[in-house]
Amino acid sequence: MKSKVAVLKTSPDTVLEDYRRLLKSIDYLDYLDRSRNVLLKINVSWHHWYPACSTTPWQLDGVIRTLLDDGFSREQLVSTHNRTVVVSDKRGEKGNHLKQVDEGLHGIQKIRLYEKPVKWVEFKPKKPFRVLGKIFPDGVKVPDALIGQNIIHLPTVKTHVFTTITGAMKNAFGGLLSERRHWTHSVIHETLVDLLRIQKEIHPGILAVMDGTFAGEGPGPRAMIPHVKNYILASADQVAIDAISAKMQGFDPMKLDFIRLAHEEGLGTGDPVDIEVVGEDISDVNFHFVQTETFASKGQKMIYHGWLKPMENFLLRTPIVPWAYFASRLYHDVFWLNLVGKKRIREALDTGWGRLFRQYGSVETIPRIMKEQDGIE
Repeated sequence: MKSKVAVLKTSPDTVLEDYRRLLKSIDYLDYLDRSRNVLLKINVSWHHWYPACSTTPWQLDGVIRTLLDDGFSREQLVSTHNRTVVVSDKRGEKGNHLKQVDEGLHGIQKIRLYEKPVKWVEFKPKKPFRVLGKIFPDGVKVPDALIGQNIIHLPTVKTHVFTTITGAMKNAFGGLLSERRHWTHSVIHETLVDLLRIQKEIHPGILAVMDGTFAGEGPGPRAMIPHVKNYILASADQVAIDAISAKMQGFDPMKLDFIRLAHEEGLGTGDPVDIEVVGEDISDVNFHFVQTETFASKGQKMIYHGWLKPMENFLLRTPIVPWAYFASRLYHDVFWLNLVGKKRIREALDTGWGRLFRQYGSVETIPRIMKEQDGIE
């Protein structure tokens, strides 16, 4: 049976109902264990709101509403966050109007995988890892809070400086690996395959719900050119949804190593010929996106793959490593944001999606019709 990916067109006026239709179109309940919690794996790629960069509030809201309508209790839903060395998830959940949804509007649980009571426990795979066993010879550890629970990944449609595109498979990167995850960047494609294998062993159910209302082109995941595209996607096959997203962006999925390797290992379907797309006819969709670099990513690639490779351990695995975090924050948060990003943000806020984003700024300003859909007065 072919893997199934749902793709729908949407609008700011219909997006919550469209997310419900999207999930129903893949019979999403067939892929979840109703007796377990559902972890909603948030993607905060920047603590500033930047279109296409992070999980959108309507994406999170639409998925929560659908789960509640279909019988999951609020106590079963868990907003799940990880921290990175260059991005604050606590600032990011507020800046991206996600806290206003999971806490303010729905009152569901929340865990931060880097805080107690979460414990990191050693994971032993059924067969040897491709690369993680070599990178972490003392053992690969994963958060115990993830084990035995369903997970729904909430990525966006965008390019990425290391993997060309990023989506469902990359969304596990922050949650399953500790803050030393940058050690894997030189073998990022193989790492993503290893992480998908871990997920298939620890989660009874895995889904991905991807937002492409804004889509990001260029040097993702932050310094991108945002485009209004009005698409949303969902699938129980993490490889297939990334493949369809890649194809829509204008890339050949089987030329992206992480998709091809996962396909060859039987972890999902990466060839669009073998994927059933339901909903929209996307046979002629091509965003013609181009993946490009920033000054910061060029420097990183010199370390991972270029003439600085012999110094990788010294630069990234010794006490001097905070220099890299500082340089990244300085470039993105000070230089690029002020020189380029803020103008793009202002333009995005003038779109229908930008106006909807503003409305999600607090529970009081979320449109009343949205509250009534959930019975909230």
